[in-house]
Amino acid sequence: MVSTQRRLLPWPGPGGQPAYLLSDGGADSHLWRLADKVEAVQLRTGDELVGYARAMVDDRKVGARELRFVVRRLTEALIDTRRIADSRAMRLAELDDADPSDRHSLRDSEHATTEEDLL
Repeated sequence: MVSTQRRLLPWPGPGGQPAYLLSDGGADSHLWRLADKVEAVQLRTGDELVGYARAMVDDRKVGARELRFVVRRLTEALIDTRRIADSRAMRLAELDDADPSDRHSLRDSEHATTEEDLL
């Protein structure tokens, strides 16, 4: 028996509303794998922004305009990270509710995306 899995996608839908993927294939779906890759890029971008922000805060030559710019980007990265966390929490809740025979396939769909996967 194949169950349909619901996944909150790492990008907003029309008008900024949450976008969901309903999939019978889970991690085997092209769109599911794309969402994994987008999440990996978003998380890596957030990490890079934190590094830039730390350096900027310690640099007295950096002006308010530059700081506002990095704060905007950090805000965007935090929104992305929260959406990723919400998506993963939903999938973990589904895992808790799943039939024990389906748990292995759900866990397999929660694989880490490596940089090689993005190329």
